[in-house]
Amino acid sequence: MQSTEGDNNTPIEVDYQTTGDESYEDRLSAYSASLTSSVTNYRHENGRRYHAYDDGRYLLPNDEHEQDRLDIHHALCKQILDGKLLLAPIENPQRVLDLGTGTGIWAIEFADQYQSAEVIGCDLSPVQPAWVPPNVQFYIDNIEKDWNYESPFDFIHARYLAVAMEDYAGLVKKAYQHVKPGSWVEFQDWDQYPFSEDKTLENTNMEKYFAEVIGAFAEKGYEASPGPKLEHYFKAAGFQDVHVEKFRVPLGIWPKSPHLKTIGTWMMLQGEEGYEAGAMAILTRYKGWSEDEVRVLVDKTRKDAKDRDIHTQFHFYVVYGRKPE
Repeated sequence: MQSTEGDNNTPIEVDYQTTGDESYEDRLSAYSASLTSSVTNYRHENGRRYHAYDDGRYLLPNDEHEQDRLDIHHALCKQILDGKLLLAPIENPQRVLDLGTGTGIWAIEFADQYQSAEVIGCDLSPVQPAWVPPNVQFYIDNIEKDWNYESPFDFIHARYLAVAMEDYAGLVKKAYQHVKPGSWVEFQDWDQYPFSEDKTLENTNMEKYFAEVIGAFAEKGYEASPGPKLEHYFKAAGFQDVHVEKFRVPLGIWPKSPHLKTIGTWMMLQGEEGYEAGAMAILTRYKGWSEDEVRVLVDKTRKDAKDRDIHTQFHFYVVYGRKPE
């Protein structure tokens, strides 16, 4: 028989079992605890911890090591953008959504900077801090499913959703649908295929790592390198005034430029944790690798990252567009 729970024409059945000595507050507290456990009953495997809500949807860990890495990645992105949180020309935002907020660090800093704005951060994992500015809220949800926000936003931000989305283009369309006319949406993301201008990356373990890991994510149906595609996604969704900023990001301290050397240092620091975080689940769950085999590849990749004779680079994209009036 078809369920009628989602049928708006069918009355909702009342649960009359909350009786006796048990108070309504006791029942509410127990139910709330049950819901909380559904998002904190984490999966533990191969020495890492993974999200519980919509288990298996996201293949990177959410443990303390990964949280530290994401905060380092935040510092890296700010260094790339000369200290800025975003590039879109927003003015007096009042209602803001941060997609895949992670540790919530971007949302918190944005809320401090724009204190009149209501900022919502959304993620699969409840790893955000308890003490946050009063104008920040965090929701646990899968952003690829239907959005149920009561009113539209006047700025939507997303950063570093590579290997997290199966329908990246669909996510951009959702952002278009839920932003106010005349308002901006900005996505920041990577082309995760590395390159070297002097061919020093060729035939290295670093090159092998990304070929194996990014290839495995792509084979599984995840968008592994969305950066170069963002402009197309934005225009296809209907955005106007689409701007694209493309940054070269070195890995390591080999650049002569002090600015690029600093960026390369941050990139290497987040990679120290990121290589294992990115590879462990996808290779052990879906490609038949053992934990030890992954760790060997990760160790060799870390060694290449520190080799000043290997001049690895990546491209980082910032794309923003405006919904027509």
